Amino acid sequence: MNVSPGNPDWNQMRALLTTVEAGSLSAAAKRLGLTQPTLGRQVAALEESLGLAIFERVGRNLVLTEAGQRLVADLREMGAAAERVTLSAAAQSQSVEGVVRITTADIYAGHVLPPLLEKIRREAPAITVQVLAVGQISDLLRREADIAIRHVRPDQDGLIARRCKDTAAYVYGTPALIARLGRPQTAAELARHDFVGALENNDDFIAEMQKRGVPLGPDNFRLATQSGMTAWEWVRKGMCLGAMVEAVARQTPEVEIVVPSIEPIPVPVWLVTHRELHTSRRIRLVFDLLVEHFS
Repeated sequence: MNVSPGNPDWNQMRALLTTVEAGSLSAAAKRLGLTQPTLGRQVAALEESLGLAIFERVGRNLVLTEAGQRLVADLREMGAAAERVTLSAAAQSQSVEGVVRITTADIYAGHVLPPLLEKIRREAPAITVQVLAVGQISDLLRREADIAIRHVRPDQDGLIARRCKDTAAYVYGTPALIARLGRPQTAAELARHDFVGALENNDDFIAEMQKRGVPLGPDNFRLATQSGMTAWEWVRKGMCLGAMVEAVARQTPEVEIVVPSIEPIPVPVWLVTHRELHTSRRIRLVFDLLVEHFS
C-alpha cells in the first residue's frame, strides 16, 4: 500500500522503527515475523512515499540519514502517544487501579507536581498516588517507591531511567532584600551576602557558583535546613538569598533573580523506576504522564 504524508501507513512506519531498534533488516524481519525482502520493500515504500532518503549504506551497514533520524524521533513520539492513549482509555474504564508511589524533594512535591496530580485524577480516577516528599533517595529496588524524580542519573543496576528536559537554577531574593543589599550587579558583590544552604554538602553549589565567578564559601551559608520547602519559604520572606529552579520560582511572584547576567546552573531531571514498569499498567501510565509533564 502506498502512503502519503497525509495518510501514513503505520505498518511501514513500524517496519522502520523495528529496523532501527533491531539494528538490521534481518533481525527486524525475524522480530516482526516477516521475510527480509518484504520488510525491505516496506521501508523502501515509506521512503518513496515521503520523498526522503531514510537510510544510507556505509559499507555493509545501514545508517540513518539526518532526515531519517528526525523521522524516527517523530515516530517514536507517535508510538509513545498511542500507548498513552491506550493506557488512559483503560484507566477511564477503571481497569487500571491501585497505588503508585512517587518520591521527590518536598519543593517539587509542593510546587511542580500539583498540575500532574490533577491530570492523573482526571485520567485515572482509580489510581491512588502517594507522594513521598523526602530529602533522601528512596530505594526503588526495595519498592520503597515506584517512581523517583531525581537530579542525578541512578547508578544501580535493575532500574529504568529517562532523562527529561533539563531545567535551570538562578539565585533569587525578594526585591526588598535585594534593595537592602545595595542591589548587587556583579558576581563579586553577590558573594558578599548570605545564602540558605543544605545541612550537609553545599560543595557542589559552591563549585558551580565559583565556575560563574561568584567566590562563595562555607561562610556564606549562615542559615541551613534539610527541607527545600523551608529554605524557599525563608527566601520568599526576605531572610536570605537562595538558589531555585525556574519551575518553582515562576510560581513565586515575591522573588526575582538577583543578578540576571550570571549564567544559570543547569539542573538535569531524571525519572527513575523499577522493572515493573514493563508489567504494571498503573505504573506505566503514571510514568508516561510524568515524562510528558517534564518534557
